[in-house]
Amino acid sequence: MTFVQLIDCRTSRFDEMDRLMDTWVEQTKGKRTATHALVGKDRSDESHFIEIVEFPSYEEAMRNSNLPETDKIFRELVALCDEMPTFTDLDVVRDEQLYASTARRFFETIALHGNLPPLDGLLSEHYHDHDPANEQDTMGMDAMRREVDMWRSGFDFAFEVEDQMAQDDRVCSRWTWRGTHKGDFMGLPATGKQCTMTGATIHRFGDDGKIAEAWWQYDRLGLLAQLGALDALER
Repeated sequence: MTFVQLIDCRTSRFDEMDRLMDTWVEQTKGKRTATHALVGKDRSDESHFIEIVEFPSYEEAMRNSNLPETDKIFRELVALCDEMPTFTDLDVVRDEQLYASTARRFFETIALHGNLPPLDGLLSEHYHDHDPANEQDTMGMDAMRREVDMWRSGFDFAFEVEDQMAQDDRVCSRWTWRGTHKGDFMGLPATGKQCTMTGATIHRFGDDGKIAEAWWQYDRLGLLAQLGALDALER
């Protein structure tokens, strides 16, 4: 179970404390078990700081605490505080990756049968799409709807999201796309063929929590080969 420790402290010497934490990161390289650290400053009290440190488990946190470098840095950190810091130990019982969930919902939505649902709950108004198969980037929600409709008119399809990685305002999704060629696509009439394609998409999220930009990489050439579009070129 993921474990999180909250360190609550007051200090007028944060710059020194920040440099001290850089020293700890350098000295514990290859040995520390912490996976994520975040420091926040109280907007109403500039001397009040809270550090949130994440570990894979409580046991891994204890291993981290027992490192000699951690013990040394802790004593130096306490000396920089205006008063003794407090510690809160938390077992994580819910961890909602909101951006990753929205990215997954985007793939599910554009694959729904029937009329394409509104995308304004997922995409920002000035959405910017980068697709190497297109000569020009797709700009704006309406243009993206036309791009999605082009695929939907050619295929009944679904995405299976295999992996997701999230960092800051970006989510990378590795996916497998499976479709049935039911209509015209890039000048190719319907073949009824079952097709599979793999790819990855990086989504950037705006301050409103909606997708503001996307970069696509996928095996479009492989898809065309499955549809028989390359047969004439191979003769």
